[in-house]
Amino acid sequence: MASLKYSRQREVIKSYLSTTDSHPTADTVYMHVREQFPHISLGTVYRNLNLLTDIGEAIKITTPDGAVRFDGVTSPHYHALCTECERLFDLDMNVSESIIEEARACFPGTIHSHSAIFYGVCSHCLGKKH
Repeated sequence: MASLKYSRQREVIKSYLSTTDSHPTADTVYMHVREQFPHISLGTVYRNLNLLTDIGEAIKITTPDGAVRFDGVTSPHYHALCTECERLFDLDMNVSESIIEEARACFPGTIHSHSAIFYGVCSHCLGKKH
């Protein structure tokens, strides 16, 4: 692959992803990046998010409602989605190698990774109900 040309805009996007745990949508990233680059287009943000995903510097997470979120944590990990506020959380737990082995045994091909989203209600939303 040819070397990637440096982009200040891409660096700001990457920096934002690495400093937030909110798993933002492209629109949220766009609103944040516009603070430093008022003339940046939403298309530029989308292209850079997709590029960062393609080169392994971000993860794209599609939620059940079809929304696409982005994560700057690229090491394998799981997520939990609050079904009340729709916030996406990183889970601090070990990635299950046994699930990968079971999938490999059942799949007539090559399994190289997996992802999982757990569903529940976050402590903030639980607190609001009481």
